[in-house]
Amino acid sequence: MTISDLRNAAADSGAPKAGAAVERGSLNAGQKPKRTWRSYSVYVGLALIFAYCLAPFYWMLVSSLRRTADIFDNTLLPAPFSLENYAKVFDGSTMFGQALLNSLIVAGTTTVFALVLGVFAAYAISRLNFRFKSLILGVIIATSMFPGISVVVPLLRLFTDIGWINTYQAMIVPNLSFAIPLAVWNLTTFMKALPFDLEEAAMIDGCTKWQAFRKVLLPLAAPGVFTTAILTFIHSWNEFIIALSMINDPKIQTATVAISKFTGATEFQAPFGEQMAAGVIVTVPLVIMVLVFQRRIVEGLTAGASK
Repeated sequence: MTISDLRNAAADSGAPKAGAAVERGSLNAGQKPKRTWRSYSVYVGLALIFAYCLAPFYWMLVSSLRRTADIFDNTLLPAPFSLENYAKVFDGSTMFGQALLNSLIVAGTTTVFALVLGVFAAYAISRLNFRFKSLILGVIIATSMFPGISVVVPLLRLFTDIGWINTYQAMIVPNLSFAIPLAVWNLTTFMKALPFDLEEAAMIDGCTKWQAFRKVLLPLAAPGVFTTAILTFIHSWNEFIIALSMINDPKIQTATVAISKFTGATEFQAPFGEQMAAGVIVTVPLVIMVLVFQRRIVEGLTAGASK
């Protein structure tokens, strides 16, 4: 027997073993891994958090669909189903439709001004070199730490002297003092993650500094700008204490203030059903907006951390 014959015999004898090993490996790979109690505990924890966060909104929705006589029932579903509270909200006496329009005007205007000022401020802080840059950014974000109630009395005195009570600007200007720091902080973090080479390449190709910002940097910063717009709009839409203090005219008040001033049929009756229905109406647009644009929001919030 030659050496080549011995090699062939050894190969032939080892082939079935290798094939069996491959077959066993494929079977093991095809089997689903067994779930442990830790993996199930993660799902249970997420379910509890989900239920805890949505339980108040669910009960508000269910209560809004009850009749006034059944408002204190404890059933999980309304029985019978009724739209009575929604009809009362828009019957004209509450001026809730005008209040929704006012909230849209205030929140929309605040968002636009905060984005315009925030974009330029964030660009200067993230792209330009000047002294005390970190200190300026810290002061900007520190201004948003003051609670709204702390500035109500000074602003009320100031707006009374200049005749701004019962005007839109009496709500928009204070909102900007909280919205602009949020916009500057988010956009600065996002713009710092964008490479400087893009602007330099654009200027080498003949663009000015302004053109490089407008045509190159700003489109790349769109996810961050969009996320900031959503967060700013939600913050302005939900604002209550400033609007309550500066507005006495029902024609100017926002939706959050209008809900707090709902009155029942008698002096001592609390219109819980109408308040629940109005709360659902105010909340649903925000929920829909977040669900529709959730991918862009997540991209904008995580883009700076992933680069």
